Amino acid sequence: ESLSAEDKAKIEATALNVPVSLLKLCHEQSTAVANFLPRCNPNITSDAKVCIHLLAGAGRAAYQTVLVNQPKEEVKAELKPLLADLAAHEKLVLPE
Repeated sequence: ESLSAEDKAKIEATALNVPVSLLKLCHEQSTAVANFLPRCNPNITSDAKVCIHLLAGAGRAAYQTVLVNQPKEEVKAELKPLLADLAAHEKLVLPE
């Protein structure tokens, strides 16, 4: 039995929305950790920095999944600044 066009559209929308939502969540949490770092207990700053790297990696992986789903240019344009922010957060915590 074949799926209806409506069911296929729902599946495609979900396939795109899940990684988009994940990237947005990674960005939100990475921003929160980056903003917390200046006030962070010095004994746990390395944990917070690792968190930023993990969130950045997860965000990039989610974006890769977004690309597999061939999103509209507007979606990519919305997400690219989030990727840039994730990279900036990582640069902030990496020693020169």
